[in-house]
Amino acid sequence: MTSGVFHKDVWYGGRVQGVGFRAHVLRVARGYEVRGKVRNLDDGRVFLQVEGNEEEVAAFLAEIRRGLMFFIRNVESREFWGVSCFPNFTIATGQS
Repeated sequence: MTSGVFHKDVWYGGRVQGVGFRAHVLRVARGYEVRGKVRNLDDGRVFLQVEGNEEEVAAFLAEIRRGLMFFIRNVESREFWGVSCFPNFTIATGQS
């Protein structure tokens, strides 16, 4: 049995910075009941943290993949259950 909110952290590699990747993810997020944030990393990847219903998160991530597949070369992810961490979905400024 699972409890809490479903979370997924995703690291996208490829040509994912400087191509409108984060803005596209934000637009896609508005069509789903998800919360989280997306930000650029210093190593050239994009890091996405998303939470919500497990099926909604899966559909959201599939839509990102469809829309940005020409820029994505690799994806790493981890999923877990926990408490809600985000009030909405945002683009984090700056790189980490």
